[in-house]
This record gives sequence, structure tokens and C-alpha cells, in this order.
Amino acid sequence: MQIRSAIPTITVKSMGPPTCWPLSPALLRPPQRLFQRRGFQDNLTKQWFRRSLMVSPAGFIFATCQQGAETALKFEILRESPNLRFAYSRPGFVTFKHADDSPFPDDFQIRSVFARVLGVSLGKSLSANMTERAAGFWRHLEGRTVEGLHVFPRDRSEPGHRGYEPGLTHESMASETILRSAENCPLSLRLDQSQQSVSSLRPPDPVNGPLIADAIIVDSQEWWIGLHRARRPISSWPGGFFPKINLPDRIVSRVFFKMHESLVWAGFPLEPGQTVAEIGCSPGGASQALLAAGLKVVGIDPAEVDPLISENPNFRHIRKRSKDVSRREFNGVDWLTCDINLPPSYTLDTVESVVMHSKVRIRGLILTLKLIDWSLAAEIPAFVERVRRWGYSRIRVRQLHHNRQEVCLVAR
Repeated sequence: MQIRSAIPTITVKSMGPPTCWPLSPALLRPPQRLFQRRGFQDNLTKQWFRRSLMVSPAGFIFATCQQGAETALKFEILRESPNLRFAYSRPGFVTFKHADDSPFPDDFQIRSVFARVLGVSLGKSLSANMTERAAGFWRHLEGRTVEGLHVFPRDRSEPGHRGYEPGLTHESMASETILRSAENCPLSLRLDQSQQSVSSLRPPDPVNGPLIADAIIVDSQEWWIGLHRARRPISSWPGGFFPKINLPDRIVSRVFFKMHESLVWAGFPLEPGQTVAEIGCSPGGASQALLAAGLKVVGIDPAEVDPLISENPNFRHIRKRSKDVSRREFNGVDWLTCDINLPPSYTLDTVESVVMHSKVRIRGLILTLKLIDWSLAAEIPAFVERVRRWGYSRIRVRQLHHNRQEVCLVAR
């Protein structure tokens, strides 16, 4: 039917949800006489019509990643979804669109190893004034019901470069305060409600988790607006960054953080008193995280281990290369981890020689695969298939927050 009024003409082919609506300001509040003139007496129809005029479907998806991983991310996304096309990128931030320019649903999802956060993109808010930028951010979300807000930066450098570590920043925290204080911020997400909002946010759900509004700080005056559903615990972390934890008095090495994040992400049913064999344990950072989880650790490495670890009664050090260790040393071991500075093929050879031994029963694996060259990212599906042949059916791979040029593979 054709609707004519003082506002620009809109053609509606059916009363189902339209493919796309223009966002002319004149359309955001259709006058009541429009409904009276055309017989829109049913309240539900009026509500749907108003909402349709306000909500513009997403034409792009975005993904944030570690700086340096952009090419691997693009290859992965386009391999998994050949109907997508690369659209735009900055270091640590990439967008895609459909080849035929069709829109994306707000809850669009795709599996990705290298994307820290992946969701639909609604555009960007540009202004030198942060308050105006915040108001513009919420205008892009008018007509949508969001249950949470994540504000995070894209990575500014490669991890480890001049001491840089990715994560939330003072700028992102200040930006969140401004966003939650904006006049057009949804009431449930405003600053004075934020603590209640966070505590009452529905937990992640594999199918229909809470819809999160993403403010991605691409540059100091440029915020991109996104949406994603928190379907898993890791997608409820702003920016995909591992939350801060209470730390021991002394950390042996930064690998402590990597192993701690790996344990949380893997979700293994670890129980105090179980035994983990760690291949490549020196200097002891990962062992420190395992011991803190109440596990017994058999560390295998010809190099020395920090005394803080070696003197722990739940730690046993075998100062040999793994190939020289008798396989009976793995009897009674429940879990196995391996993090060695060698190509993935060598790591997998090392682990395979253990788990395929007739007298060894390893319940699960946490493996760090070093991508000595980024081109090795294309071989990840082959790595997964190889581990599957060992008898493990539940396998996942992800570049974690605390990974560098490497990925974490977990299998049970």
C-alpha cells in the first residue's frame, strides 16, 4: 500500500518487517494523524510501525583482534562465510559486508579463532566533543533494546611491543562514564544504575544471550557502534579482555595470566588433587597458575624452574626433554598442557607421542600453538583434525587475550 503524508513517501509491500527503512529525522516520530488517516487503529500495529521507522538494519559486521592478526582474521572469516566481503580495516579492527549488500540480523554470529569480539556494526559516531559523541552513539541504537554496554579500545600496538599489553584503558573507562551519563542513554544502563545493571544482567546463553551494545574506540574522536549477543562467558567480557583477578604476591612470569585465562576459557572440570603434566614448564608461570587451582603439577623441561615453584610440595620437576621422559611418568596424569617455542607440527608430534601411548589416559589438553609465521593460521583446521584423530571430540581454538603470535587449542 502507498502511504502519503507531509513526510517523505514510503512504500510498504506487506505488513511483515521491512528489509530497510530510511533514517530521515522527519520519519522518527510519525504524526498521529498519519495513523488516523490510514486506519492504523490497532496499538500493536502502531508500535510495530513506529519501531520500523526508527530501526535501520545493520549493513556490516565488525571484529576486533590482536594487531598483526588482521590478515589471518580476514582469511578465516571469508573461508567460513564465502558470501561476505572485506569492507574496511584499521590495525586491530576489521569490518565485512554481504556481497549483495543484504543486511545482517542483530544477533548475527560466526565462529572465529582470531576475533576477540564479533558483532554487527551500525556505523560510527564522530565528534571532537565526547558528550556529543556519546549522544550520537545512543541515537544509532534508538528502537533497539540492549541489556548491557561494553566500551573498549582497539589494540594500539602488537602485544609486547615496548611493553604494550592489550586491555581496557583509562580512556575506555572515562568514555563509558560519559556514555552512561548521556541524556539519551537507556535508563537501565545509566551511571546511577550501572552497578545494578551489571549484577542483574542475564548470564550468557548459547542461543539467546543478552544483547550488548559495543562502543569500540577506534580513534580518540571516533567510536564505532556495534551489537553482539553474550552467548558464552568470554563474550560477556568487554572487548574480549580477561577480567582482572586477585594476584599472588609475586608472579613468576606473564605466562601465569595466559594459563589462568586458558583454564577459565577451557571450562574443564578440574578438581583439586588432580594431576597435570606440563611440557615446557620453565620458568614456572603456567605451573604457578595450575598450582593455584589446587592441582598437582609434573613439570617437564630441561631448564631451571623458579624456586617459588620448585619448592612447592605439589610440584615435581623432571629435568629432561619430553622425548626422553619414560611414558610411565604419565601414568595417573589427568590433564596435559604444552607450551614450547617451536612450530605447531613439533608441538603436536610431542603431544601425540604421549597421548597415543597404550598405557596413557589423558582426559584433556591445553596446547599453545606458536604461529611462527602468520601463514600457519591457514593450517588450524588441519591441526584440529589431527587432534580429533587422537580420540578427542570436543576441540576449540582461540587466540586468547594473553596470547601473542599464537593460539590456544583445548580438547577433551
